[in-house]
Amino acid sequence: MLTYEIQPDGAVRGDRFRLTPITDRVIRLEWAPDGEFEDRPSTFAIRRDLPAPDVRVSDDGEFLTIIGGTYRLLYDGREFSANGLQLQVTGGVSAYHSVWRYGQDLSLPAHREGRRRGEATRVLDGNLGGAARTLDEADGEIPLEPGVNSRVGYAVIDDSDSMVFDADGRLAPREAAPGAKDLFVFAGGHDHVASVQDLFAISGPQPLLPRFALGTWWSRYHRYSEESYLQLMDRFCEAGVPLSVAVIDMDWHLTDLDPRHGSGWTGYSWNRELFPDPERFQAALHERGLAVTLNVHPADGVRAFEDAYAAMCEALGKNPGDGEPIAFDASDPAFMDAYFDVLHRRLEEQGTDFWWVDWQSGPYSRRAGLDPLWVLNIGHFEANRGSGHRPLTFSRYAGPGSHRYPVGFSGDTIISWDSLAFQPRFTAAGANIGYGWWSHDIGGHMEGYRDDELAARWVQFGVFSPIMRLHSSNSPFAGKEPWNYGVEAERTMVEHLRLRHRLLPYLHAMNRRAHVEGRSLVEPTYFVAPAPEAYAHRDQYQFGSELLVAPIVRPAARDTRLGSADVFLPEGRWTDIATGASYAGGRTLRMHRDLRSIPVLLKAGGILPLAAVDAPTWPDARMPDLEVLVAAGASGRFELWEEPVDETWTCTVIELDTDAGELRIDADGAGSDAGEELGDAEGAGAGAGFGGDGRRISLRLLGVDEASLADLACEQGAVELLADDGDGGPVGAPGVVVRIALAASTTRIVLRSTGLGAVRGADRRRLESRVGSRVEARVEARIEALLASAQIGFGLKERLMESVRRHGRAAPATWASIGSAPMGHAPILHDYEVASPELIAALTELLDAA
Repeated sequence: MLTYEIQPDGAVRGDRFRLTPITDRVIRLEWAPDGEFEDRPSTFAIRRDLPAPDVRVSDDGEFLTIIGGTYRLLYDGREFSANGLQLQVTGGVSAYHSVWRYGQDLSLPAHREGRRRGEATRVLDGNLGGAARTLDEADGEIPLEPGVNSRVGYAVIDDSDSMVFDADGRLAPREAAPGAKDLFVFAGGHDHVASVQDLFAISGPQPLLPRFALGTWWSRYHRYSEESYLQLMDRFCEAGVPLSVAVIDMDWHLTDLDPRHGSGWTGYSWNRELFPDPERFQAALHERGLAVTLNVHPADGVRAFEDAYAAMCEALGKNPGDGEPIAFDASDPAFMDAYFDVLHRRLEEQGTDFWWVDWQSGPYSRRAGLDPLWVLNIGHFEANRGSGHRPLTFSRYAGPGSHRYPVGFSGDTIISWDSLAFQPRFTAAGANIGYGWWSHDIGGHMEGYRDDELAARWVQFGVFSPIMRLHSSNSPFAGKEPWNYGVEAERTMVEHLRLRHRLLPYLHAMNRRAHVEGRSLVEPTYFVAPAPEAYAHRDQYQFGSELLVAPIVRPAARDTRLGSADVFLPEGRWTDIATGASYAGGRTLRMHRDLRSIPVLLKAGGILPLAAVDAPTWPDARMPDLEVLVAAGASGRFELWEEPVDETWTCTVIELDTDAGELRIDADGAGSDAGEELGDAEGAGAGAGFGGDGRRISLRLLGVDEASLADLACEQGAVELLADDGDGGPVGAPGVVVRIALAASTTRIVLRSTGLGAVRGADRRRLESRVGSRVEARVEARIEALLASAQIGFGLKERLMESVRRHGRAAPATWASIGSAPMGHAPILHDYEVASPELIAALTELLDAA
C-alpha cells in the first residue's frame, strides 16, 4: 500500500520519495534511500520556492498518479525503475515515443549493431541537445549534453550530482546517500520556448550583458608588446573597423620562468619588458573605447616569483621566506577569498575590466564532487559586480545553470570547414539549455590550413553569432587581421565587421529580450516553427526576433563559384537583407551566395534597426542615428530598447500597419512595461527625439515598389524617396529609401501610403496572366550575371540564357535536355557542356525569388 502526504508546497512525499510539481510542464522526482531530501539551491536549481501549479493526485493502492498540465505520471513508490516510474506527455506529441520510463533502453537491434560498427545513429530519446564543456581540439561535430527540449516531447535534467550552495553561499558537494536521485522531467511537448522559460524559472534568467560585449572582440595568442598592440588597434581604427573588447592572451604575464618554478602557463605578474606600464597601457585601450580582459590559467597557483606572492602569503598566514608555492585550491574558502580580493583585485585596479578564465584542468579538486570550473565561473562573475559595468566573465561551460555566468568560451578548435560547419548548430542548441552567449574562436584557433573563403565565411557566421570574437594561435601565418587575406576576402571581412557594430541597437534590444523574456539571441528555427523540416535543418537559426540566418559552411561550387546553404523557411514571406530577394515560406530550398553575403532573411513585417552608415559605431555611441530596414508582406512591430546611460532604458516603438497603410515611429516610451524584471536600479523613460538637434532616422523598405509609394506623406515633415539598387554588401539589398526632413524635434513620426500594404510580386499568378511566364528584367539581369561568371562552357551559358528568355519561369523544364548532346563541331559531349546540379539549383533560386 502506498503511503504519502501532500505537503503545503504541493510536493507528494513518502518515506523515501518526493515528487514535486514545479510548473505546469515540469516535475521534480527525488529518491532518497536515507529519507533526506535536498532543499538547498543547486547550481542548476537555484529557485526552490516557485508557486505550486495545479495538479491532480490520486492512487489505486498500487500506483500513484499525478496529472499536471502537460503530463500524466505513474509511480509505484519504490526505488525508481523502468517498470515503476513513467511519465506520458499529453497533447498528442507522439503516440509511440512520448512516454518516458526511468532508465529505459530505447535501442533496437539495428541501433546496437550500428553503434558496434561505429555508424551514426539517431538520438533515441529525441533530445535536441544543449551544450558541451568545451570544443577543445574539436574538428567537427561532438556529442552534446542534454537540453530541456526533444522531438518526443520530454527531456530529463539529472541534478543528482550537481553541487549546492551552502548557508554562506559557497559551493559544496551534495554528499547525498549512495543511490540518491534528483531528476527534473520537462514535458513541454513541442512548445520549446515554454520549456526554456520553465528552465529559467527554475534556474534564474540570463543576465544582461554590458553593451560593449556585443561588439567585436580582438583576441590572439601572440606575444604582443604595449607598442605593437596599440599600433594594431590604431590600424583597425584607420581601416574603419570598430572593436569593442581588447583580449590580451597569456603573454601579458611572465611566461619564461626559471624551471624550478614550473611552466609559465599560470601567471599574475605583468611582463614589464613587453608592458612597462600596465596602467598606462590599459588606459590607452580605454581611451580607444575598448574594454580589457586578460587571460588567466589558474591551475598552478601562486609561486614565489609573482608580484603578489608576499601579499597572498600574508592573507593566508604563510611564510613568504620559504618560497613554497601556494597551490590553487578551489575547495579552500580562505584561498578563494584571497584569490579574488588580493590576487585579482590589485590587477583590476590597474584597468582590467574582466577575466578570461582559461581553466583546462578538468572537474577535479581536493574535495570530491567540487568542480573548480563552477567555483571560478561563479566567483569571477560575482567579483566583477564592482567593476563599474554589468558583471561579466569569460569561461567554459560547466553544466546546466551556467547561463547565469556569461560569456561562454567554447575552446580551441581546429581551422577547418568541418569545425565551421558544426558551430552554427552547436550555438543554436545552446538555447535548449538557456546558454545564449557563446563566444567561439572565429576563424578557428589552431592547426588546419589557409583558406581565404573559409576565413571569410567564418567571419560572416561570427557577425551573426552571440559574441563576435576574432581569435587565432601564435603561428606567424594565422592572424585574423582582414588585411592578411586576399582582396575579396578582406572586403567581405571588413564589411561584416562594420555591420556587427551597426547591429548594436538591435543586439542590445535582444540582450534585454534575452533577460526579460527568456529568448536567446540565437535559437533553433524549431523554436518558432516546430515542423519536421526545422528539426532537419540544423545549420540555420533565428537571430533575434526578426531574422533567420543560414551560414554558408561548405566551399563554393567550382562552376558557379557560389557558396550555398540549404534552408527551411517557416510560413510567411522572407526577404534577404543583402540581395533583396524575397521568398515564400513553408518550404525548403537551397540558397546560393557569392562571398559578399550569406542568407540573412528578414521576416514579413520584420523591422531591423541599424546604426546609420555614417554614425559612430563604437560601443560608447549609445544613441546613434538610425537606418531602419522594414520588410513588406505583413504588419509588424519592434520595440527598440536602448540605454543612453547604463541602467536607464528608453523605448522607441516602430510599427508597420499594412491594413491602415501606416508606418509609425513612437519614441515616447509608451506601450510597454518599461522596467519589468530589470531590477530596482534600472528605470525607463522616453526615447530620444528625432529631427532638430535630435537623432536622424531613415527607412529602407524592402519588397516594395517605389511607384506604389507615390502618395507617401508624413505628418511631421517632408519625405524624399530614393530607389536604391543596393551595393551587394551584407545589408545592400535593393529597396526604397525614405528620408524624412523634420521641421522640429519630435518623438512621433507617422508615414502614410497605400503602398505600405503592397508587396512587390505578391500576386505572381496575376502578373503571369498578363505577361505569361516572362521574368522581370531585374531577375533576368541576375541570371545573366550568374552565367557570365560561371566556370562552364560558353555554349551552355548561351543555351541556358536563351531558355530563360524564351520560357521565363518555365525554363527549368527545358534544362534536362540541355547538355544531352554535343554543342560544338565535334561529335563529343564535354563535361563543361553539362549543367551541374549546383548550377541548376542556383538558377532555379533566382527564378523562384520575387
